[in-house]
Amino acid sequence: MTPLRYLALGDSYTIGEGIDASGRWPRQLAAGLRAAGIAIAEPRILATTGWTTDELSAAMDAAEPLGQWDFVSLLIGVNNQYRGLPLADYARGFDALLARATALAGGRARRVLVLSIPDWGVTPFARRELRSPRRIAAELDACNAAAAERCRARGIAFVDITGISRDGGDAAAMLADDGLHPSAAQYARWAEAALPVARALLADAAP
Repeated sequence: MTPLRYLALGDSYTIGEGIDASGRWPRQLAAGLRAAGIAIAEPRILATTGWTTDELSAAMDAAEPLGQWDFVSLLIGVNNQYRGLPLADYARGFDALLARATALAGGRARRVLVLSIPDWGVTPFARRELRSPRRIAAELDACNAAAAERCRARGIAFVDITGISRDGGDAAAMLADDGLHPSAAQYARWAEAALPVARALLADAAP
């Protein structure tokens, strides 16, 4: 059986800034799917630390033709919030990316998976920057609410991992050496949360 083709779109959280490539959450998710009997290839990751929604879209333009994929994941938006960009701009850019992700999945919204933006306000990095954890949380909650609403409108699965990032997300074991980005252990928790949803989305591809 030919393995399913998986494209993972995002930013530092998808590329796994500061950790070994094997610890990236899309790779851990793919491993979990294979363990569950779903033949899926290692993901192609199109992501770079610092990208906003618009920068990811521009990178997708530059990478064309991306072709067709059996499964597409998307996690994007933290840099929109970090830079103080308007929520309306994030919502517009995110919705456009949902449309593109669906097209890359052959027009099948059921083959697209979105993860919420984690809360970096709990991290030592945020404390060093003297940023308000409450304000960061409120702004990210607004971004995630807008993302969830747009996913519902398009029939796209949305997995909320923000609570996971807040639950012990400031512990050393949950962070890379920079005190900001997640460790492989925290990504494992995200992949565990996403796995049952991804399995359901790919159920018709199981032998």
